[in-house]
Amino acid sequence: MAEASWPSEAEVNEMRNLVSSMAGRDPGEVRIVASPYRICPLGAHIDHQGGAVSAMTINRGILLGFIPADDAKVVLRSGQFEGEVHFSVSDVQHPVHSSKKDVNHTTDSPNRKEEDSRWGKFARGAVFALQKMGHSLDRGITGYICGSEGLDCAGLSSSAAAGVAYLLAFESANNLTMSEVENIELDRLIENEYLGLRNGILDQSAILLSSHGCLTYMNCKTKEHELVRPFKLQKDHQSDLQKSYKILLAFSGLRKALTSNPGYNRRVAECQEAARVLLKASGMDKVEPLLGNVEFKAYEMHKDKLDSDLAKRAEHFFSENMRVKKGLEAWTSGNLEEFGRLISASGLSSIKNYECGCEPLIQLYEILVKTPGVYGARFSGAGFRGCCIALVSADVADEAAALVRAEYAKAQPELAATIHPDAAALICEPADSARLISPLL
Repeated sequence: MAEASWPSEAEVNEMRNLVSSMAGRDPGEVRIVASPYRICPLGAHIDHQGGAVSAMTINRGILLGFIPADDAKVVLRSGQFEGEVHFSVSDVQHPVHSSKKDVNHTTDSPNRKEEDSRWGKFARGAVFALQKMGHSLDRGITGYICGSEGLDCAGLSSSAAAGVAYLLAFESANNLTMSEVENIELDRLIENEYLGLRNGILDQSAILLSSHGCLTYMNCKTKEHELVRPFKLQKDHQSDLQKSYKILLAFSGLRKALTSNPGYNRRVAECQEAARVLLKASGMDKVEPLLGNVEFKAYEMHKDKLDSDLAKRAEHFFSENMRVKKGLEAWTSGNLEEFGRLISASGLSSIKNYECGCEPLIQLYEILVKTPGVYGARFSGAGFRGCCIALVSADVADEAAALVRAEYAKAQPELAATIHPDAAALICEPADSARLISPLL
């Protein structure tokens, strides 16, 4: 396999053997879903408002090995969490955030630790989404799920990757054929309606639509998407330029889950309120209150009607939309310096205008943008935990990673001490979209 490919043959074979042993079946019967993590160079925090976004997947992610069951039973184990999940795909699933008690959230595990970690809810969420869209499931799975070491809760959308992985597995087991667009909507149901997180469709879109080395562009209002080739240059030169950059992941040591932080949903509500004020001032108060429904001219004309906080949210939305547009131009022309500058500007707007992030992540961002060889950097996710991402020159990627590790250890010694030295700053490659790996490579 190529250096940048993921998963490796060794990882695939290890997963086959784990599931084979767990199910007491032949390794050749094991099916595997590879669901990669994603980064968002430009388009931060505007997908839920119908903005334009860009993304790409990386060669790290979630592997879900499974064998279709002969009945409706689901049995799952995890490489990250303790316990075993048991439920039936014939049971009706209810949102975990609803007031209605869901008796199907019980477990046969004697210590119930998987309920404490909540990891089993992504599998149930996939069943919930498929049921809501009218699909009847007859066959469960026996499966084992495992994410790349140390990257869960890193702000790389491991939750969407897990949701997509379970969707593809249950669809495969039940002979359901879904398009990428249909699975984007199904994972949205998991995130928005089952888990109660008010995010947009960037994460699942990136995971399901990306192609190696391309920038995935998506208009979240129209759902139109495009794979933007990396540099409109002669083919031979294009290959060289694809090798000229790496993706650097720098970890903060903070692992608090996004769904437990009220700041994210609050920001979404503030964006909607800003849209409501601007639309009313424009005589369009019957239109859905999303900033993506506000014309730029109307924003310029009426932005003085917004209070300080709402003005900042709107400024982030419209400036970030413009950065996405300029970023696509820089990407296709091969101007990594300009593309990186826009990424860093996005990171700064996330801090100043969207007002997300926390002290350790902001310090990490500031270290990255000052590091020689880094084209640009920003939070990965909302900046409440996890990591920052950066585009870095391939020639000095290792040196840049070493410097970031050292500088962050000085700024946040206690948090840095909780991170394994090999994982404090990782160098990654672009990857492909989520896919089902057929039995026996």
